[in-house]
Parts: sequence; structure tokens; C-alpha cells
Amino acid sequence: MGIKERQIRDRETVRRAILDAARELFVAEGFHNVSIRKIAERIEYSPAAIYGYFPSKDDIFFALAEEGFRLLGDPGTPLRQTALQALPPLARVRAVFWRLYEFSREQPQYFALMFVDRSVPRISREYERFAFAREMKLHIAQEIQACVDSGVLPASTNPVVAMRVLMVGLLGVAVMRLSERLAPGENADHLAADVLNTALAGLQSGVALQSTAAIACPLDDKIVDAQAS
Repeated sequence: MGIKERQIRDRETVRRAILDAARELFVAEGFHNVSIRKIAERIEYSPAAIYGYFPSKDDIFFALAEEGFRLLGDPGTPLRQTALQALPPLARVRAVFWRLYEFSREQPQYFALMFVDRSVPRISREYERFAFAREMKLHIAQEIQACVDSGVLPASTNPVVAMRVLMVGLLGVAVMRLSERLAPGENADHLAADVLNTALAGLQSGVALQSTAAIACPLDDKIVDAQAS
């Protein structure tokens, strides 16, 4: 390994340490309560060294949020992706939203930071950086529209509103599980499945939705700027 390659590797190692320490601190203490100095102390570096990697605490959050969304949207192996595309439209929608709940189990720190902490910066400030997250939103809406086109969901179904309903239901279960608000012996996975299946059944029945597309967004509005959709 040459000097340049070693320098790149070492820099990435430090960057990774900064992000890991910041993620843990943000989740444990809240974004507002964590300073660059506190992050530096966790990895035994000087605050000045941190600024050599990230201009501000907000930039550290944006890097973590970007990682989180990429983990959330990871399509998995080509074989898994092919299997997903082979499913009927409604089963694809169920799988897409179940992935959101799986993400809360697999990556609880990222999930808490992205969907629970109210003090984090709005990623709408980084419009271009999070273009892929808006593409995720569009893909979900298209999957729901495919259900409408195939007749599985009523023609009156607004894909954006339906997306919001399904998302909020699963986020609610995930937050209850992470905050340990479930009843003794209650199975969070079963509850999440019941919420998803019940919501989908309600949509299939043609239940009138009172929400409007103007407020709908598949990700919390502090994560994706709804007006940019």
C-alpha cells in the first residue's frame, strides 16, 4: 500500500469513528445536547481535528442521515430484488413498507435519529444531496399506483395519501417498540404486521381518506421537504 492509499484509508477510519461516535451521542443525549467538543472527547481527538472532516455538527447529521436512507433503501441482493419484482402489486407494496419496519429493528440508532429526534436539522437544506430519498418516495407512490391500475385498490385511492397512512402506522409501532411502550408480552412484529395488514385491507375496502395530498409525504417532513416533491 502506497502513502496516498494509506492516507486515504486512515482518513476514512477517522471519519467513520466521528460518525459512529456522533450517532451514539445524538441518540443517547439528543442532537441539541451534543457538541463538537463532546464528539471529539469520545474519540480522543481535538475539536479542530473534527472540523477538518465536517464543517459543522449539522454536516455530521446530514452524513448520518444520508447513510441511514441508503440503508433503508438498500435493495439487497439481485436475487432478492428479482423476487420482489415478481410479486403481485399488493405484495410488493406490503414488502416495501415492511422494509421500513425492518429498518427500525436492524438500525435502531439511525431510525431514532432520522424519525424520532425532533431537534435534527431539516434535510431540505441539502436538496441535491438527498435527491435519492425523493426518488424512493416516487418509487413507493408508483408501486401503490400499480395496485390501483391492476384493480387491487379502488380507482379513488390517492397513492400519496395511502403512502402516508401506511408509513405512519408502521412508524408508530416502531417508535413504541424502541421507547419500550408496548404492553408486557406484546409482540412488536405481530403488531406491526397487524397494522400493515389492517391498513391495506382498509384501503382495499375503499374507506374514505380524509387526508389530502397537499400534506402527504412518505418520510417525516423534517427528513424530506414535502414541498420539493
